[in-house]
Amino acid sequence: MRYQNHHLLAALLSYGSLTKADTTTTINTKTNWGTWEGWGTSLAWWAAAFGTRDDLANIFFTTNSVTYNGASIPGLGFNIVRYNAGACSWNSVNGETMVESPKMIASRQIEGYWINWDNTDPSSSSWDWSVDANQRTMMQKAASRGADTFELFSNSPMWWMLYNHNPAGSDSGSSDNLQSWNYDQFAIYLANVAQHAKANWGITFNSVDPFNEPMANWWNGNSGTQEGCHFDVKTQATVLGTMRTQLNSRGLSSTIISASDENSYDVAVSTWNSLKSAGATGNVGRINVHGYQQASGRRDTLYSLAQSSGKKLWNSEYGESDATGSSLASNLILDFRWLHPTAWVYWQVIDGGGWGLIDGSNDARTLGAVSQKYYVLAQFTRHIRKGMTILDGGSDNTVAAYDAANKKLIIVAVNWGSAQYLNFDLSSFTTPGTNGALVTRWSTMIGSGERYVKYSDTYLSGSKFWSNFATNQIQTFEVSGVTL
Repeated sequence: MRYQNHHLLAALLSYGSLTKADTTTTINTKTNWGTWEGWGTSLAWWAAAFGTRDDLANIFFTTNSVTYNGASIPGLGFNIVRYNAGACSWNSVNGETMVESPKMIASRQIEGYWINWDNTDPSSSSWDWSVDANQRTMMQKAASRGADTFELFSNSPMWWMLYNHNPAGSDSGSSDNLQSWNYDQFAIYLANVAQHAKANWGITFNSVDPFNEPMANWWNGNSGTQEGCHFDVKTQATVLGTMRTQLNSRGLSSTIISASDENSYDVAVSTWNSLKSAGATGNVGRINVHGYQQASGRRDTLYSLAQSSGKKLWNSEYGESDATGSSLASNLILDFRWLHPTAWVYWQVIDGGGWGLIDGSNDARTLGAVSQKYYVLAQFTRHIRKGMTILDGGSDNTVAAYDAANKKLIIVAVNWGSAQYLNFDLSSFTTPGTNGALVTRWSTMIGSGERYVKYSDTYLSGSKFWSNFATNQIQTFEVSGVTL
């Protein structure tokens, strides 16, 4: 601390008398929006390209300061990994081969382990466990750095299970592509991967997700650029039951099934209601949804359905091309305020066109600059940690989380408007901290400018503290000695 006691007192008196908050938000301790399970990323494309790199593993799966391109950047501390079981292989099976979309992007083809239909036994020659080494390596690097939550997911069944043998989708894009006689085979595939991972890779998948945006009509074998497969709700219901049976038969009864990873909140609501009508929701342990509807959609309705069904809820995939971090901050706060997920997963942390947190080409295997969006996300991920209770931040621009073990309150807030002081009222806490105590803060400017800079210049005044916010500034505060 820079001040001696008399300097600190003078600073506090001056700070309290000369400043006035333009906006006051009261952290609400009466509302519990769940216990946080963590932050993560899907591996798939970027890990298949860069899975052997320790610096990237450190950047995404630790909170260490990591040297990248000659600069030190703060690790994001992800603890969730989504591993993609591929759908592609280039072998011939009785004269039949995989059909490839003419627009398929090579880096988005993930090699699958079950290369033909001759044998379901994973120890037979019908299975090749040597493929997809890079994605698997990154998953294991993540585990060795503390990642503790793993999900196995599928973008498409293996090509030979599909009507048109094309893992980019059906010919129409809106019809089921999984052959009806291969429903069991699809479930066997994923269950065998989960069992093999536990026995051979040191990875226990907490959940298996057999679908990826299954109601979408853009999984088209003639124009698709990535693996994808449409599943009608009736097919989803059947596969969910078969998936549960196959997991149980392998001693994986504690591995839950998540579904259905729809593209938007509104489609997720529709699909869940339809699965409920089909009597299939009992096989689903958690609702997964993607965040591509961004500022639109009924997040609150989906949350209500999850609550009434007794299911946890994840935003299991989010991404957009806004490298400034503006969209990410806005949509993430909307998720905390209305969707109330207990985990949040970024899609491709390395990608081009503003999509990646780090710019890069998974085809050319080149890496570029760290985006401003990366540092915006760090304001959340490095402070809101697994096991914390998510509280009502009290306003539409504020997120709050409470760490009971360390008696610490986390507040993340953003100012979109004119520069102003934001005042934070902790009076609803039994102990709102100690008067005059330091409140450490971190700051990032959305768009350009300051990148996750730490300050020790903010102090509690009774049960309140305040900070000046420039336009498009996001700040994170840690308040110690707080009890509910």
